[in-house]
Amino acid sequence: MLNAKIAKLINEQVNKELYSGYLYLDFANYYADEGLDGFAHWYEIQAQEERDHAMMMRRYLIDNGVRVTFDAIAKPDKKFAKSSDPLDAGLEHEQYVTSLINNIYAEAFAIKDFKTMQFLDWFIKEQGEEEKNAEDMIKKFQLFGHDAKGLYSLNQELAARVYTPSATGPVM
Repeated sequence: MLNAKIAKLINEQVNKELYSGYLYLDFANYYADEGLDGFAHWYEIQAQEERDHAMMMRRYLIDNGVRVTFDAIAKPDKKFAKSSDPLDAGLEHEQYVTSLINNIYAEAFAIKDFKTMQFLDWFIKEQGEEEKNAEDMIKKFQLFGHDAKGLYSLNQELAARVYTPSATGPVM
């Protein structure tokens, strides 16, 4: 059985991961409205990955005898003035999620919950990749996004992203 505080934090994270998916679908909607279908596609896949993360955490809780509860998912409230705004918001959000995962890990470390720490190791690595991807998107947009041909090429590159389920996620 999981420590009650750890269980509560992971359950909260399940809900935050679902919100992340909702947020990224909102970004996809923005880009679809802007006619940037590749950017929209990239964030649609990002939303699927966030759902995968929520499901992994949900399964961890269930497998450890914890009843999962869901909260209402807040409506994304970001307003975008320019095409780079969702990219900046995406990096900010990934940094926030990293801080949440790190907090759960710190709490598990404090009580020597090595099983949860091992479970979270995958998410810590994943968050490093998520932040790098967000930073790379910003850099590419800064380099190519202000030129029509460059933006077109970048949009095509993002449209080629393929969803790969997180089958290599934590196994407990």
